[in-house]
Amino acid sequence: MQSFAGTFARNLVVAAVCTVAGPILLVLGALGVADPGEVDRRVPLVFLLVGLVGTLAIPVLALSGARADYRVVTRRDRLDDGPGRPDDSFALWTPRAVVPVPQQGRFAPADVLEAAFVRYGGDWEATYQSYGGDLDPDEVKPLIRLRLRIHPDDSAPFEWTGERRVPSLCLSAVTAGRLVAVVHPTSPAEVGIDWPRSALLAGTRPCRLVGLDGRRVDLTGRPDLLLEQMRIAGTAGGIRMDVDTIDLRHLTPPVATRLQGLVERAGEPAAPPMPGPPSEGRSRWVVDDLPGETGAFGDIDRRWARQGGQLTRARFLELRGTTTYQYHGPVLETVLRIWPVEGGEPFEARKKLTVPMNYLALLHRTKDLVARVSPDRRAYEIDWNRSNLAAGATPALVIAPDGRQFDLTGRFDPLLAIMRLLVAHQVSVSGNVLDLRARRPSTMVAQVMEALRTSLDRDTTGPGPR
Repeated sequence: MQSFAGTFARNLVVAAVCTVAGPILLVLGALGVADPGEVDRRVPLVFLLVGLVGTLAIPVLALSGARADYRVVTRRDRLDDGPGRPDDSFALWTPRAVVPVPQQGRFAPADVLEAAFVRYGGDWEATYQSYGGDLDPDEVKPLIRLRLRIHPDDSAPFEWTGERRVPSLCLSAVTAGRLVAVVHPTSPAEVGIDWPRSALLAGTRPCRLVGLDGRRVDLTGRPDLLLEQMRIAGTAGGIRMDVDTIDLRHLTPPVATRLQGLVERAGEPAAPPMPGPPSEGRSRWVVDDLPGETGAFGDIDRRWARQGGQLTRARFLELRGTTTYQYHGPVLETVLRIWPVEGGEPFEARKKLTVPMNYLALLHRTKDLVARVSPDRRAYEIDWNRSNLAAGATPALVIAPDGRQFDLTGRFDPLLAIMRLLVAHQVSVSGNVLDLRARRPSTMVAQVMEALRTSLDRDTTGPGPR
């Protein structure tokens, strides 16, 4: 498991190599000042001072780099107020929309018929890239070629094809297959995409309403009502979503009355002819091409496992973008809920994490994560290889001793149970296929098969999304 001391030592070596001129100048300056035959000692003194500053910068740079690289949740990251929200609560602060809505135009739902990865990134000069101010750099957004079927309210559906830069926090809208298009009223071919609202329409961002009578309804998965809610909010303005909920009792009476109609209609079936996205498949599966960790059952640090290290479940409750990026994904301010391995009440923690893009592309389906727990139960580290496998970014296959194959792609609970058994028996599986025909401890094989039987009894939804 990652340790702060090891992270600091690694960054210390990197900083020493990058600023090696500092110690060299320090030595040359010290030798020049100590040389009694030197007449003009100003140059050696300059060397000495510059070298001293450069040498002292090495531990400072190493410390700042270690703090940026150390992504382990510890006790000081815990939130004091404890769990106060339901498990299905989730807040996503997406980038602001840069597509202006035409004065006479309206939002239109769009189905993603095809999506193809084009390119991503540029010349990355460092592990982290930071941008100041209101910069909106393209090199940190994947370029995706889209073929859409757009459904305007006042005209027949039409298809549009083009390339768009997709903010990483909104990638799941492409995978989910539903976007919010902005069509100019006089030029339908001029199509923009409102990415924050697309994440809402795709179900990545939950949306709940508290009615005037205190009744709470969920609009998630109701694109007809969500589109109407967006149009009301766009017209009225100033409607604040508290985490994932809008409380109508805090709004002005005219706006609250309009939204109250959505509360009354939430229990009704979706009004036809509401378009639905095509069935999920390879036509819009860009996850394989996005940067991020590959999914795997996971390698085992035997010392960590022998001393009592285990795996546990974690879940994102909040995600907020920053101006810092790594190649694999953005650095986000997160709020996590973590379940102790011994049971009991989960706790919440706030931590900056680099979240891989291939995981973000599945955020409409899962917010769950696999975390490694230190033997002393004081530190928790997100295991992205295991998390991506459990999330479905990579196919997960278990081959039974008799040759039967079980596709567990995207089925978090049975995968986490099997990963825990592998840790308990200190068995490493670096890929996404667990072959029980190989030489394995017989006890572990029997326990894995029992976990499979239990999961199949509980879940009859079939294999994963592939």
